[in-house]
Amino acid sequence: MDLAYTAEEEAFRDRLRTWLAEVLPKLPPKPVATDWPGRRAYDAAWQRMLYDAGYAGLHWPADAGGRGATPTQHLIFLEESEKAGAPYVGANFVGLLHAGPTIAAEGTPAQRARWLPPILRGDEIWCQGFSEPDAGSDLAALRTRAVRDGDDYVVTGSKIWTSHAEVADWCELLVRTDPEAPRHRGISWLAMPMDAPGVTVRPLRTLAGSTEFAELFLDEVRVPAGNRVGAEHDGWRVTMVTLSFERGTAFVGEVVACRRVLGELARTARANGRWDDAVLRRRLGRLNAEFAALWRLTQWNVSEAMGVPPGHGGPPARAKPSVGEDSRPRGRSGGVPGTGGSVFKLRYSHARQELYDAAAEVLGGQALDAAHPWVADRLSALAYTIAAGTSQIQRNIVAERILGLPKGR
Repeated sequence: MDLAYTAEEEAFRDRLRTWLAEVLPKLPPKPVATDWPGRRAYDAAWQRMLYDAGYAGLHWPADAGGRGATPTQHLIFLEESEKAGAPYVGANFVGLLHAGPTIAAEGTPAQRARWLPPILRGDEIWCQGFSEPDAGSDLAALRTRAVRDGDDYVVTGSKIWTSHAEVADWCELLVRTDPEAPRHRGISWLAMPMDAPGVTVRPLRTLAGSTEFAELFLDEVRVPAGNRVGAEHDGWRVTMVTLSFERGTAFVGEVVACRRVLGELARTARANGRWDDAVLRRRLGRLNAEFAALWRLTQWNVSEAMGVPPGHGGPPARAKPSVGEDSRPRGRSGGVPGTGGSVFKLRYSHARQELYDAAAEVLGGQALDAAHPWVADRLSALAYTIAAGTSQIQRNIVAERILGLPKGR
């Protein structure tokens, strides 16, 4: 695998650096973590700036409104944005990083035209309605039901840990449309408007003080059948597409952020005398190697999804599609990240926790100061081995689908 950058990719990097240097000093102060309405407005404004400059949806196919950039350019964008201190994707996380890509891959032309442009412009925010109180990590055990009534589904049930529900316009919602079918069948993937009658949102305050998650109560909510993405009862397969994006690419930018924090830890340790501890130095060195390896794994995963090795330009040339032909990208997995995303998610979530455990060691007594950003990040890191599927789920996927081990209990 050739991981060198081409002259074209380096030119892309230079243009991006120039643009970031021009716009970032003009941004207003970021709202506090607990101000989600303020954070929505801030994140939406940044997304609109990216859109106007041609940097929104870099990795999305051009016919879905994206730029159709190469996987390597997408990774360069993430790397340079983090190095420059650009805003995180924030409230746009669900829409941009897994609901939008799922609609781009599985939606009808009308659905793609309706939902993708507002996501790219930052006009509409999405939340994720997958987890349920009695299902936990066993997603197939969901009970929220949707009964067909004419041109609508009537949805009743509840969700929990619904990311960004407090400020969302739409929810990617999993419902059971055939209660008699086996667990992994009879499920459908719906786009539910959050202002529909019968939707109640109850924010949940996390250990870190944020209300990023919420409970969602659905009392006979009517959702048009035209909002179903994929075939009726085929939602489990569509969900696997969503989770592939979530595990395979959604956390990629955070790896760069972790490498930046690691550098700050080393500088702080040198300044406060903790650097004299050889055990701590070895710990930071191992983490540095860990995050470097995760970045290389990311390059491999993204390239596998697009069928393009890093450093080799754009997607493979293909004839211009004729009218009516599906023009979505077709790499080795049709642009959808494969099971390698589970390897990344498994190792990244643990490495992130280890990073902030090391931060507490560097801080010493300051690790008890809740106002220190590393302390808040350490508390938030606890959720990473649960979010997007627990580490136990990821291990099962790796064992069964990559190593070929037999299923069994």
